Amino acid sequence: HREAQRRPPGPGDKAAGRSVMSSLARLATCNLNQWAMDFRGNLERIEASIREAKAAGCTFRTGPELEVTGYSCEDSFLEADTLAHAWESLAALLASDLTDGILCDIGMPVMHRNVSYNCRVVLLNRRVVGVRPKVCLANDGNYREMRYFTPWFIDPTSPGYGALEQYYLPRIVRELTGQRTVPIGIFAVAALDTALAFETCEELFTPLAPHIALSLDGVEIIANGSGSHHQLRKLQTRIDLVRGATAKAGGVYLYANQKGCDGGRLYFDGCAMAWVNGECVAQGSQFEGLDEVEVVVATVSLSDVRAFRASFIARSSQAASAASIPRVEVDFALTLPYADQLCSAPSRPSPPRLHSAMEEIALGPSGWLWDYLRRSGQRGYFLPLSGGADSSSTAALVAALWGRAVPSSGPDPDLSP
Repeated sequence: HREAQRRPPGPGDKAAGRSVMSSLARLATCNLNQWAMDFRGNLERIEASIREAKAAGCTFRTGPELEVTGYSCEDSFLEADTLAHAWESLAALLASDLTDGILCDIGMPVMHRNVSYNCRVVLLNRRVVGVRPKVCLANDGNYREMRYFTPWFIDPTSPGYGALEQYYLPRIVRELTGQRTVPIGIFAVAALDTALAFETCEELFTPLAPHIALSLDGVEIIANGSGSHHQLRKLQTRIDLVRGATAKAGGVYLYANQKGCDGGRLYFDGCAMAWVNGECVAQGSQFEGLDEVEVVVATVSLSDVRAFRASFIARSSQAASAASIPRVEVDFALTLPYADQLCSAPSRPSPPRLHSAMEEIALGPSGWLWDYLRRSGQRGYFLPLSGGADSSSTAALVAALWGRAVPSSGPDPDLSP
């Protein structure tokens, strides 16, 4: 009996059918505490997240929006050097063994035909799979993406998201990979066992979000790399959108975000998470921890996705006539090997965790203060106290910062405020 369990299943074995249909995949998303224009530090944090994902046995890793440069580079996005340094960082990833055996989704700016785009660049086994530009840019409230980037144009008369174009890789990447061009446009990665595609931040919030067409065309895993700042109770909106997307269309949805202050006035509140068919199966922190890299791993069942979708007949009727999204094929499987599937189980769903409004008010600004203090090289803050609401509220936030930054064993007398 034990020998039968160990031997590979044959074509006639029932176990062979189960190994095909179980389809467990281990995937990673992350919160990264990036810093605008800190190319070396940003690269180190990206590398750390990939190493941690690989150590956990993941076959896919997604990261925040514009993680290579940092989100808040502002007018530096208009400088050619910013784009050049971004490609140098990507080349460093390709020159190492980090992308061996893991599909990586990296956020960075890319110029194509003299037009700058906010992009996801997909890597696998030291090669570039393709470039996916952002379709819907955030350009209200605190966001000014259309000052720096252009939305990828989609002809409304063409089915799906239009044909792919060819992107000519810069020399530093050509010399490493031997590739001259790669596809650029809206596409799905067709692995040997599933299809995976991408949304970027604001696209999730739009009425005709890309995940609708992608899921109807059979894409089972969607990754969203975001640069979403903290706003009181905004996390509830994100959760409602991801829950609704996966509850209605089925599928796996991975959300990544920056966490912390990256040099500007905004604080990004993390909360990387994974959802399957309307249920949260993994969630990172929103504010807790002053760490720079937090990887969130989920084991998901693609069989559950297929069963969920097939049992929703109205959805299947729409999918049968849905426009086709271009595929970029890779000779790579995202599901776990058969032996690993025998000793693995899907991550259990649990209700998403939400802070109270008062906790958000204390944790968000105090986290911003800590990042700005340590990265500016200052020794502390000078706080004039007038006794009014503004100065006393700021003092309370500094106290909250001190309580988080100093070890729980108590403050060092030499570090007293």
